[in-house]
Amino acid sequence: MELKEQGFARIRSKGDQALFGGQSTQDMKSKLQVPKNRALADFLPTVTIKAKDLANEITNHNIKHDEKLKSETPISKEHVKNNKNMREMLGKSGIVPEQLAAEEDLKKIQRRHKSQGKKIAKENKRLKN
Repeated sequence: MELKEQGFARIRSKGDQALFGGQSTQDMKSKLQVPKNRALADFLPTVTIKAKDLANEITNHNIKHDEKLKSETPISKEHVKNNKNMREMLGKSGIVPEQLAAEEDLKKIQRRHKSQGKKIAKENKRLKN
């Protein structure tokens, strides 16, 4: 069975709830004051992004290697389990994902780096002439 976009969204949402101690993606977006049209991940601290990424990778790995993980319900349960494991691991280091402050907007950082790269290239060209 192939999952549709809505199924993936439900799975991701349940994973977020597991990682953020029961708080939904929307709860976290509100808490971190993320604009409605922006992704939560654009404002998360790197440690949280890495935890989400690792949970996703473990889920994807297990989907490829476990014939039972072919429909939304078992995949969702697997993804929730992996996010709970990430939450537990972070907790052992004193990190509570939903208590971390928002980081600077990732898109803003990308724009700044692009702009700085252009300035450096322009200055480098000027110095060569």
